[in-house]
Amino acid sequence: MSDEVSIHVNFTRAMPLFPLDTAELLPQQMLPLHIFEKRYLQMVSRALDGAGQIAMGVFRGDRWKQEYHAQPPVRPAVCIGQIVQHEQVGEDRYNILLQGICRARVIEEVEPEDDQLFRQVMLRPIGVGEVDEDELESLRDWLDGALSDSPLTQMTKAEKILDYVRNESIPTSALLELVSFTMTPSGELRYRLLAEGDATRRAHLVRGELEHIQRLLRRAKAQHPEEWPKGCSWN
Repeated sequence: MSDEVSIHVNFTRAMPLFPLDTAELLPQQMLPLHIFEKRYLQMVSRALDGAGQIAMGVFRGDRWKQEYHAQPPVRPAVCIGQIVQHEQVGEDRYNILLQGICRARVIEEVEPEDDQLFRQVMLRPIGVGEVDEDELESLRDWLDGALSDSPLTQMTKAEKILDYVRNESIPTSALLELVSFTMTPSGELRYRLLAEGDATRRAHLVRGELEHIQRLLRRAKAQHPEEWPKGCSWN
């Protein structure tokens, strides 16, 4: 994570849009996708002929369930992903690996050209500017304590994340992104983290969620689940 590569995003051109029902990609994250729909096969093929970038969006509301093959509304925040690996499987499949690059906001949707099957949008970057790493340092200190001596140590990825926390070569801003998609649940919080351009506010969101998880784990432990009859559960 310490070896940074500069990737340019041209915001003056329309970007292919791939919406899903939840926010599945954040900056720094890797997302594998299996592509088989005709419109997205065309999207990936054309992206590979260009900059190799796709805007991963989120449907707004539930209309997409009835209008999936049309153009159901999308929420404004997207994560621009760079195709870093791809494999064509036969003539009608792609396996791709996307790396999240940056946050952006949809300005408008662009009418498709000629035989184009996929959607395209004009974007504006979110959270442009330098991040004050010193302001985020308190989150790093809190994570060090919480992941070494608190109920959060029970989380599957706690030990690995703690290694990253103590790796000083990893900027705290990059660490924040890592924690955002590995230790917080998908859903509305994940979208809020995508839509929020201010790193300090994202840090408060992440810490607030992890403190909530701590409280839940403490309540669960207080119920002594090891003494429950088989088949019982705590809620």
